Amino acid sequence: MENKVIARQLRLLSQLMELHEENTFKIRSIANAAFKIDKLPYPLAGKTREEWDKIEGIGKSIVSYIQELMDTGTLADLQDLIKATPPGVIEMLGIKGIGPKKIATIWHQLDIENIGELYYACNENRLVEAKGFGAKTQEEIKKIIEFRMAGNGKFLYAQVEPEAVELLTLLKDTFPGALIEFGGEYRRCCEIISELVIVLGSRDAELVQQTLSTTTLLNNVSINECLISGETNNGLLVSIYVVEKRFFYRELFVQTGNEEHVAAVKARISDDIDQPENENMIYHKAGLAWMPPELREGTNFIEEAKDNKLPDLIDEHDLKGTLHNHSTWSDGIHSVEEMALYCRDQLNLEYLGMCDHSKSAFYAKGLSIERVLQQQEEVDHLNKKLNGFHIFKGIESDILSDGALDYPDEILERFDFVVASVHSNLKMAKDKATDRLIKAIENPYTTILGHPTGRLLLSRKGYEIDYEKVIDACAANQVIIEINANPLRLDLDWRWYQYALKKGVWLSINPDAHRKEGFHDMRYGVLVGRKGGLTKEQCLNALSLPQITEVFNHKKAQVTEKANR
Repeated sequence: MENKVIARQLRLLSQLMELHEENTFKIRSIANAAFKIDKLPYPLAGKTREEWDKIEGIGKSIVSYIQELMDTGTLADLQDLIKATPPGVIEMLGIKGIGPKKIATIWHQLDIENIGELYYACNENRLVEAKGFGAKTQEEIKKIIEFRMAGNGKFLYAQVEPEAVELLTLLKDTFPGALIEFGGEYRRCCEIISELVIVLGSRDAELVQQTLSTTTLLNNVSINECLISGETNNGLLVSIYVVEKRFFYRELFVQTGNEEHVAAVKARISDDIDQPENENMIYHKAGLAWMPPELREGTNFIEEAKDNKLPDLIDEHDLKGTLHNHSTWSDGIHSVEEMALYCRDQLNLEYLGMCDHSKSAFYAKGLSIERVLQQQEEVDHLNKKLNGFHIFKGIESDILSDGALDYPDEILERFDFVVASVHSNLKMAKDKATDRLIKAIENPYTTILGHPTGRLLLSRKGYEIDYEKVIDACAANQVIIEINANPLRLDLDWRWYQYALKKGVWLSINPDAHRKEGFHDMRYGVLVGRKGGLTKEQCLNALSLPQITEVFNHKKAQVTEKANR
């Protein structure tokens, strides 16, 4: 069992104990242990009880809980509290901004037992009547719930992918002679999926329905002429369009692009596209080059397709290295060496950029100046023994509220590159948030602007910024913008890539990996990069080791030159 799972169980236990007003000292002890375990630089699994007992902040009672979790996968005390708590109240614990004490008030004083009732109470202005609440808190809770409600029925691309692949494989195995392909948002590689669309070339829609009705992959399967509908176990809507093979590519075209795109292409066609042999024929009749599915959003790239100047979209194999990653020096799971060897031996990459958290990120074991120097010594040692591979000395430096980075210049100059990111004070007004980023961008040591808006898809909107001003500042200061490839972020938003690229701003597909497996998130960064029209020529980590070394050295030389003026 991983540390994060153990920490999550203990955290929920402490929250429910607080909700039921149990022993304060014990609650604090369990909560502190959960925090400690979550940040441990090594796994508890494989260690002995005696070793657990020696960890600061973990006493004998916590050791017993860990052992119980390892043995049974759950905690009896936790299960008892879950049984004594309405499910809707437990769900409310997931609302950011209100802790167990406030939820206890909502539950016991206002008799509210689910999020829907809580939202209604906010609309009725009832929350302000409860002890410890005010109009501002009520409004914040209302906004958070509205954001959650907007996400209902919507899923991250990465969440959908396993079930989507499994369903398509089932259909291909069952109908080996049929033409089958994804359509819709999934084929366009949208970051948020609200419906999974599949187009299937077959004469027998009823046979397809019967097949799907006997699997565990889809629930509530129904048929309406050529459309088979259902939903996955987690509630994602699935629409399967069954058409004769001769109409397959026409239907695939219609079901792939969004409405505006399909209408724009059709408007350019004077004759019939009844039975095309492939999608290329449809675009050819429209006087356009074939457009990759990722680009079929509205009229984006229609002019480029007309002039046969579509970008040669980046591919996962184009990436030569990975930047912005974390190790056990801050809040990562694996050591620098483990991360480097995985990149070299498993991913066949040429370089790794280590960017552990900076000193302001105390919650993530951010590096003090002394620890920066120690880590860089380790990197120097590793670079001497790692043949055919290089580790770059980076840092994810926090952008403070005034836009300053949180190390003095004499430390910043020691890094090969600096990723500047915002992690705190996320509720600034748009103009102040923009000015904050621009000041950080203008810092001569900033190489990459990390996750520019701080958004968490379907969870946190992110702070508002003036995108054009921020991108213009990056262009003026030769700062690269990150595509944070974590599927929860995918930040910078792909809708701004073309503006950035046309301004001469490069992008960097960074996984923000905190463990070896996290490197694979670069795939989602590539997919969203393709949506925005990114080519390998405009992506920082598509450069070879000699090329990116030259870029970093050139940046440092510019800083030195300015300092000597």
